[in-house]
Amino acid sequence: MDTKDLKDSQVENQFGKAENTNVTSANVDAVAEKALSNSPEHDEEIDETLLPLNLEEDTSLEEEHDEEVEYDDEEEDDSAEKADYSQLSREELVGALKSILATKPIQRIRAEVESIKVNFYKKHKAEYEKKRKEFIEAGGEAAQFVAPEDVNEPQIKELLRQYREARANYNRGLEDEKTKNLETKQQIIEHIKELINSTESVNHTFQQFRDLQQKWRETGPVPQAVLNDLWETYHHHVQNFYDYIKINKELRDLDLKRNLEEKISLCEKAEELLLESSIVNAFKKLQKYHNQWREVGPVSKESRTDVWERFKEVTSKINKKHQEFFESLRDEQKKNLDAKTVLCEKAEELAAVNIGSAKEWNKRSKEMVELQKVWKTIGFAPRKDNQKIYDRFRAACDAFFNKKRDFYADAREGQDNNLQLKIELCMQAEALKDSNEWKKATEELIALQKHWKEVGPVPRKHSDEVWKRFRAACDYFFNRKSEHFSKVDSKYEDNLMHKEQLILEIEAYTLSEDVEVNLTALKEFQRRWAEIGFVPIQQKDSIQKRYREAINKHFESLRVDEGKRNLLRFKSRIDNMQGNTRQENKVRVERDKLFNKLRQIESDITLWENNIGFFAKSKNAEQMIKDVENKIERARDEIKMLEEKIRMIDNLDTEE
Repeated sequence: MDTKDLKDSQVENQFGKAENTNVTSANVDAVAEKALSNSPEHDEEIDETLLPLNLEEDTSLEEEHDEEVEYDDEEEDDSAEKADYSQLSREELVGALKSILATKPIQRIRAEVESIKVNFYKKHKAEYEKKRKEFIEAGGEAAQFVAPEDVNEPQIKELLRQYREARANYNRGLEDEKTKNLETKQQIIEHIKELINSTESVNHTFQQFRDLQQKWRETGPVPQAVLNDLWETYHHHVQNFYDYIKINKELRDLDLKRNLEEKISLCEKAEELLLESSIVNAFKKLQKYHNQWREVGPVSKESRTDVWERFKEVTSKINKKHQEFFESLRDEQKKNLDAKTVLCEKAEELAAVNIGSAKEWNKRSKEMVELQKVWKTIGFAPRKDNQKIYDRFRAACDAFFNKKRDFYADAREGQDNNLQLKIELCMQAEALKDSNEWKKATEELIALQKHWKEVGPVPRKHSDEVWKRFRAACDYFFNRKSEHFSKVDSKYEDNLMHKEQLILEIEAYTLSEDVEVNLTALKEFQRRWAEIGFVPIQQKDSIQKRYREAINKHFESLRVDEGKRNLLRFKSRIDNMQGNTRQENKVRVERDKLFNKLRQIESDITLWENNIGFFAKSKNAEQMIKDVENKIERARDEIKMLEEKIRMIDNLDTEE
C-alpha cells in the first residue's frame, strides 16, 4: 500500500469509526469535513463510506388527550392500524391476547400487547373500586375489605410471561443469525485474499471475485461491535484485489463505468429526497442509499472525487434540514411546556376553591372544562417533562372532580339530575335518528350510548320510560342505516372497459413544457374517470391501483407548489372513492369529514382567541400570546385548503 493509499485508508477509518457511534445529524458534516481535509485527493474508499445517520427520535406520550405520537422501531409494522381494545371485557381481552400470540409474528405485536395489558388492568382496577365501594356502602370498614379473586388475572399474567419469553427467544435468534453472518463474511474476505494468488485465467478469477461480492451483499447484518473493523478489512482486500491482480484494462474500465453509473443513480435518488415533504422519511431513505453506496465498487480516479462530492453535498443538506426540524420541534415543545404550566396553575387554583352550592359547582366546572379544551389544543412538552406536566394537570383535574362527586354523593336531587341528563341524551338521539350522514351520526350515537352508561341511576318510576325512549331513537336510526346499505348495487362491465381505455390514454400521455396545459389535461382525465360509474367488485382494487399509478406518475413530474399538488392528489383520491362499488356514499362521507374538521378548526380558533387572556398574567406572556396568534394564522390557512377541497367535492355533485 503506497503513501496515497495509506492516506485514503486513514480517511476511510475516520468515517468508518463515526459510522458505529450514536451521533446526531448536527455533527455529520463536521466529521466528513475533518476527514476530507486530511486527504484532499481521497481515493475510492471514501466513496464507499457511509456517513453516520443515526438520530434518536424523541417521542412523548400523553394519554387521553389525543396527542399521542410514536416512532415505531424496525420490528413494528408502521402501516398496520392498531386495534381498539378499550371496549372489550376482561375475558375478551384475555382471548384477544391469546389470539395474537398464536397468529401474529412476535416482533410485530408489542403495541397490541401493551394496549391489551393497559386496558385489562384499567378494568381490573375499576372492578376492584366498584366492589370496595359497594362493601363500604353496605356498612363494612374499608380496612376489612378483601377483593374477590379475578379468575382472568392469572391467565393474562401467564400469557404476558409467554410473550416475554417468546420475545427474548426471538432476540436471541437475531443475535445468533448475526454471528453466523459474521462467520460467512469473514470466509468471503479470506476467499478474496486467496484470489490474488490464483493461477486461473483473468476472466475466471474476476468472475469469482464478482460472485464473492454478490454473496457479501446478500449476507445479512453482523454484530454492531465488529461492523467497523469488518468493513475496513473487506474494503482493504477488495482494493488489494483491484491493485494487484492482472485484470485486463478493458474489463476493469467496463466495471468502473458500471460502478460510476450506479453511484450517479444513487446521487440522483438522494437529490430527489430534497423534495420529500417529510424530512424524517427522507432521512431514513438516505440511510438506505448510503448502505447501497458502500456496496458499489470503485470508480475511475478522474470521476471518484466529483461523484463523492455530489453525494456528500446532498447528504449534508438533508442532515441540516433534519437537524433544523428537530431543533424547531424542541423549541415548540418548550413553548408548550410554558403554556401547560399556566394551565396547571389555573387548574390548581380551581381545585383549591371551597364550593358550597350546585350553582357554583356548575360555574367552576365550566371553567375547568375550558381549561381542558385549551390543554388539548397544545402539543407535546419536552420528553423529560411531558409526563410530569400531564400528571400535574391530571392531578388538579382529578382533585376538582373528586370534590364535586363528594358534594353530590348525598344530594337528594342526584337522581333527578341524572334523569335530566338522560332526557337530554334522548333529545340528542332523536335529533340524529333521521340523519343521512351515516358515519358521523353513527359515531355520535355510539358516543351518546357510552355517555348514557356513564350517567348514574334515575328515579325508578322513570327508568323504563326514559330507556325505551332512548333505545327507540337508536334502533330507528340503525334500522334505516341497514336498509340503506342493503340496496347498494355494483356490477358494471362496461364501466370497467371504459376505465381500462382511459388508463391507457393516461399512460400514453406525454407532458409538455407548459405546466398549465399539463394540469388541464390531467384534470380532464380525472373528470372523465369520475364520470365513469362503478366496476365489478373483483376488479375494483386492481383498476384503481392502475389508475392511481398512471395519474400520480404525471403529477409527480409536474413542478407545482405543494398546496396545488395537495389539491391535485386529493382530486385523484376522491375520484378513486367514486369508483368504490360497495360504498356509494364514500365521497359524501369524505365531505362530512372535511366539513367537521373545518368546523373543529374554527372552534379551535375561537377557543384560542377567547383564552389568550389565560396567559396575560404569566411569565413570557408576550411570547406565548404571539405563538397562539401564529397558530391561529396557520389554522386559517388550513381552513382555506379545506374549503377548496369541499368545493371540489360539491362540483362533482353538480357535474353528476
